[in-house]
Amino acid sequence: MSNVEAEPAELTCGEGPAAPGKVEILDARSVPLGGPRAMPVRRTLPQRQRSLIGAWCFADHYGPDDTSVSGGMSVGPHPHTGLQTVSWLFAGEIEHRDSLGSHAMVRPGELNLMTGGHGICHEEVSTPETTTLHGVQLWVALPDEHRHTARDFQHYAPPATELGGATARVFLGSLAGETSPVKTFTPLLGAEIVLEPGAELSLDADPSFEHGVLLDTGEVTFAGTPLQRAQLGYLGTGATTLDLHNPGSEAARLIVLGGPPFGEEILMWWNFVGRSHDEIAEYREAWEANSDQFGAIEPYPGGPARLPAPPLPAVRIKPRRNPS
Repeated sequence: MSNVEAEPAELTCGEGPAAPGKVEILDARSVPLGGPRAMPVRRTLPQRQRSLIGAWCFADHYGPDDTSVSGGMSVGPHPHTGLQTVSWLFAGEIEHRDSLGSHAMVRPGELNLMTGGHGICHEEVSTPETTTLHGVQLWVALPDEHRHTARDFQHYAPPATELGGATARVFLGSLAGETSPVKTFTPLLGAEIVLEPGAELSLDADPSFEHGVLLDTGEVTFAGTPLQRAQLGYLGTGATTLDLHNPGSEAARLIVLGGPPFGEEILMWWNFVGRSHDEIAEYREAWEANSDQFGAIEPYPGGPARLPAPPLPAVRIKPRRNPS
């Protein structure tokens, strides 16, 4: 998925301190995704309060979206560098094509992970049969030693693991006795959990990881802290369990993210992850010049056109860091 903000902020992202054992609440901001009627998404990463959870550097949460009203997802060819994109749906279907030659459908409960590395371009359009679109789009920052790696694409449909009052689908890393085979370049955790009404769940956690819980539907308390829909609860390193409770009368669905603190500062602008303003400017120039760095892909017949890069700021923007 593209970050289609007309004036994307330039962000220097790094780790920030958090009180041990205390859940930090991250509220989402609304961002228009694009398309003929600008489908809105709720963005919880990055933001001023926190820019990374492990190597997770970007989180968009959208829907349930009536595509007859919004026009659905319609994102034309656009580039990426220095990251992996993680697509996960709760409802609907999205068609994906990229310059590696991948052609795949994004469907509920199935992971599509694309590695941008040195450069890739792709396009995403919700299918005509989709009436409701609902899911998350996540980005993973690649560490410096791997950020120029080759393009790649992986698909995985994780099994549903019953946990007594809860169901988990582990799409990255390991949780609740399940391990995803999908390759990443830093240790990561990504899972969907559905908690039945009144259910309590305590999952073993890696204390070297920091964790985030994004609430999609229902009510949940995370480590004793209530979360509202679309909020992301952050818990720093040191936790040996992830304690979740659904106090409501309806099922609650959430996404669990995790990983060890990334330990590197990254610069994000538009769809690029780099390390300096000059590097980002070079990526932008290469995309505008139709460089082979990103490969090529034909737009869908009658679909959205290739996305031009927004203009860079006239002056360098001061780095935005987590509070110290």
